[in-house]
Amino acid sequence: MKEKHDKRSSEAGIVTSSQDARGGEIILRTRRRRGVFLAGLTGFALFVLVTAIAGFGG
Repeated sequence: MKEKHDKRSSEAGIVTSSQDARGGEIILRTRRRRGVFLAGLTGFALFVLVTAIAGFGG
């Protein structure tokens, strides 16, 4: 099957093939990226816990 290329996506910068985009791999190379990821994960967990305790979780 022939892939169509959108002019807008190639003009915007990085073009990734659909095969490469499906990897789903998270690479946390730097200490800052790991910290931001863990802070977000912790924040989400606390949000779920607080809403469950408050009775908004269902």
